[in-house]
Amino acid sequence: MFDVIISGGGPTGMMLASELRLHGVDVLVLEKDAEPTQAVRSLGLHPRSIEIMDQRGLLDRFLGEGQQYPGVGRFAGIDKPLPADLDTAHAYILGIPQPVTDRLLAERAVELGAEVRRGCEVTGFEQDGDGVTVEADGTRLRASWLVGCDGGRSLVRRRLGIGFPGDPATTEWIHSEMEVTTPPDELAAVVNEVRKTHRGFGVGPAGNGLFRAVVPAASVAEDRSVPPTLEELRTQLRAHAGTDFGVNSPRWITRFSDATRLAEQYRAGRVFLAGDAAHVHPPLGGQGLNLGIQDSFNLGWKLAAEVNGWAPEGLLDTYFSERHPVAADVLTITRAQSELISPEPGPQAVRRLLAELMEFDDVSRFLAERISSTGVRYDLGEGPALLGRRLRDIPLSRGRLYELTREGRGLLLDQTGKLSAAGWTDRVDHVADTSAELDPPAVLLRPDGHVAWIGEDQEDLFGHLKRWFGAASEGAAS
Repeated sequence: MFDVIISGGGPTGMMLASELRLHGVDVLVLEKDAEPTQAVRSLGLHPRSIEIMDQRGLLDRFLGEGQQYPGVGRFAGIDKPLPADLDTAHAYILGIPQPVTDRLLAERAVELGAEVRRGCEVTGFEQDGDGVTVEADGTRLRASWLVGCDGGRSLVRRRLGIGFPGDPATTEWIHSEMEVTTPPDELAAVVNEVRKTHRGFGVGPAGNGLFRAVVPAASVAEDRSVPPTLEELRTQLRAHAGTDFGVNSPRWITRFSDATRLAEQYRAGRVFLAGDAAHVHPPLGGQGLNLGIQDSFNLGWKLAAEVNGWAPEGLLDTYFSERHPVAADVLTITRAQSELISPEPGPQAVRRLLAELMEFDDVSRFLAERISSTGVRYDLGEGPALLGRRLRDIPLSRGRLYELTREGRGLLLDQTGKLSAAGWTDRVDHVADTSAELDPPAVLLRPDGHVAWIGEDQEDLFGHLKRWFGAASEGAAS
């Protein structure tokens, strides 16, 4: 019997597996595809996801495989410089194709001891008071918990009967990576001309002599599980650009749409949803993969706490109460961007106005924080503005903050040197150190890096340790 079975071996599932394994949870990942997909559905990581990789000691791996684009902000294809004082030590986009991200996260999960079975599709499950029985390719497996990270057409969500309200697709795009015969300079000139009136069109170099294309489809497919054909791609390229650029030898062809939906619940009994299984939206802004990784970062330590027997009452419920509003906000942002790339006169007028407004620093910062997720603040009650926000990486007198977060434990950063986390030392590290960039006397960080307490009163601290990390060990102060 496993502690947790994860249905879906994409970035959301592999990130969750890694987080659970940090706490010794026995994890099995079931992925229906026998081989990792080479389709590039995402092109990069935003600052908050980059911070997460840094918090877990993975950033060097990602930096070695990607390209940094510092100071670049984009909203609905409107490029503006990022605010100089964006609250992060990683004010850049990391360009890295999703297959590479998938591989790095899968390698990490396996390194930490997760079992991964590819070519093994979850076909059903039943839950009871003690666990979940999962059916996968004719085999029955047992786990205490099941997490559906199985995409927008999630079988787990459908079997749970969780509502998935929102807007159906009205527009669809064909996305492909292939060879072309048109000379690069001529291709770029045609694409630039088309994009003057249609921002939802693009063809450009993808490396290794290949080109990546995004072109509006003729209509929304009745069955989106069936990939487009090369002839469909050629037809739509000719319809928008007057040429198909001699596209040939596609490495992959897929489709995506502007469907926007959000699950009504992220949990039913012993089964959770994360990533696209819980929310789908247009890809504008590139937030989908990042949102899924951040879901797993929030859920992982909480589910591990439950498995390991120290989770305080209600901790698992905070996964939904914290992440559902974040997803709703992303849906709003992506909907807005989807409208703004329309070639129609009305959206184009709003687009021109927004481009002018983005010259104002406050507007630019507001949009940058929404896209990058650095502005996320969980509602942890009344308190200073920092409460509920993640704390960026700050320099300490003996290193830097994120070097102390590798193991996924809580962290009491104590600038007074007078506080104690006695009774929680198996779950919380107490570090007496100082930083010129931290004003409060002390902060308590959850394993996901969000600030759970600020102050210097010992009794108040004990209350918050209990709230987030459960009862103190026997015989300890509480």
